[in-house]
Amino acid sequence: MAAQRTPVGPCTAWPEDSAFIREVLDRIGDKWTVLVLSTLGDRTLRYSDLMASIPGVSQRMLTVTVKALERDGLVTRRAYAEVPPRVEYEATELGRSLQRAVVQLAQWAAENHETVAANRTLNDRIGVGRSRSHGTEAARTH
Repeated sequence: MAAQRTPVGPCTAWPEDSAFIREVLDRIGDKWTVLVLSTLGDRTLRYSDLMASIPGVSQRMLTVTVKALERDGLVTRRAYAEVPPRVEYEATELGRSLQRAVVQLAQWAAENHETVAANRTLNDRIGVGRSRSHGTEAARTH
């Protein structure tokens, strides 16, 4: 008879039906969510300024992201009846409470992207599951 396994980690504290928690994690772990929230900070930004501040985001992805963030209560959207129309976004109190973690995540990525790239190159060269004892240290120092 197989030994019974004891679950560990954060999931053990979640309710048995934790699909919604996974959905929230999916939202806040999305790269565009991270970039939108960290870009907003404590500022109110027009849509065009937000778009210009996030390299690589398409108009469609920015629109989809801010709509989802608004739906989840993480940002507010204000539209002004002007010509041309003006739309501004701002993080809510809930969104600002998430920003600390999001900014740390973005900062970690900025500080470690070269090491991750070196590790990917090394992994591509030696393959998954092979010994890295000789190459890992070299990858960390690049």
